[in-house]
Formats: sequence, structure tokens, C-alpha cells
Amino acid sequence: MSALSLNLDTIRDTALPGFKFLKITDIFSQQNLRYVFAIAGIMLLIYLILGGLQLMFAKGDPKAVQASWTKITNAVIGFVIVFVAYWITQLVANVLNIQIMKDIFK
Repeated sequence: MSALSLNLDTIRDTALPGFKFLKITDIFSQQNLRYVFAIAGIMLLIYLILGGLQLMFAKGDPKAVQASWTKITNAVIGFVIVFVAYWITQLVANVLNIQIMKDIFK
């Protein structure tokens, strides 16, 4: 460990005793990543329903119809991004044989 890193850790620990700093690995841990995909699926469903309702109640107004189709399109694009991220994660885990990444969705 470098001297600068040791000094910054010492300063942080003495300035804020008992305060736990979150790391990116804490937020996107193996347990939390499962919920990210579930929440993304629920949000897709909600946006599709909202976009459909907005389309039904547009009453032929071109701007409202366009806004509802934009909402539906964005929901589907978001779903595709999440789906591709899942498969890329699985592909990288299998190609590089990283067991912790393989175990995330088991």
C-alpha cells in the first residue's frame, strides 16, 4: 500500500469515525444484482401499461399519440439493453471462466 493511500485512509477514519463508505462493489454485489434485473422487469411492465393507457386516452391527438409511442419504445429499448447486459455478463463469465459471475444468476 502506498504512503498516500495509507494517509488518506487514516484521515478518513479519524475524520469520520464509524461512518461506512459505500463502494461500487457494495452497491452492485452478487445479492443486489439479482434485484436489479427484477426491478428492471417490473419497471418495463409499468412503462408499457402507462404508455398503453396514455395511447388509449390520447383521443386522436397527434402529440399525445407520439408521446405514448415514445414511452412504449423507450421501455422496449430499456428491456433490450438489460437483456443484452445479462447475456454479455454470462458470455464473459463463461469465456473467462469467472465462477463468481456464473453464480450471480443461479
